[in-house]
Amino acid sequence: MIRICVIEDEEKVSSFIKKGLNEHDYEVDIADTGEVALEMVQANEYNLMILDVMLPDMSGIEICRQVRRHQPQLPVLMLSALGTIDDKVNGLHSGADDYLVKPFHFNELLARIEALLRRKKLADGDDHILSFGGLKLNTWDKTAEREGKQINLTAKEYSLLELFIKSPNKLLSREYIMERVWGINFDTGTNMVDVYVNYLRNKIQKGFDKKLIHTVIGMGYILKD
Repeated sequence: MIRICVIEDEEKVSSFIKKGLNEHDYEVDIADTGEVALEMVQANEYNLMILDVMLPDMSGIEICRQVRRHQPQLPVLMLSALGTIDDKVNGLHSGADDYLVKPFHFNELLARIEALLRRKKLADGDDHILSFGGLKLNTWDKTAEREGKQINLTAKEYSLLELFIKSPNKLLSREYIMERVWGINFDTGTNMVDVYVNYLRNKIQKGFDKKLIHTVIGMGYILKD
């Protein structure tokens, strides 16, 4: 799911944006100050940022400059009631990828977002590669490797690894794994998940010092470096 950070101190505007984007299957986090926004961007991975220029504690211009120092590839769409040529130029020079003047129609906002995401996808060129801790998963040809070493996986092992690598540092319960990989309700009488996790561990961890898949006793498994 595409995750978007919206930095906007006007509640009506942020609620309007969040509601519309949620209806189009985007996940949205809201920040109403620059300080909160910078903390959120540092702690989470976002696909795009929507940034108001006028905030109570600092300007969107300064926020954009700070974000650009650490995440130069993050698409930034700047919003502002200031619509002169100089205002737009200042916004773009601060690092924004696009500039939309308030008030705006939601369909135009949506179109701008989609265009920025398409541009980012083309720039990346390898969006089909998932990686974590030296692991690389190619979602096009369903192959895997770790630090250049090819790993041969069965279909279920691949699906299990893909689930882990799409949810790094998150505890996954056996019930959740069973539902997502096998598509059936979890049967407490079977140890299928544990068996396949062990299969996967043997293939991706054998010969390497760092263990990636960790057991949380009584709760499930977590992929962490």
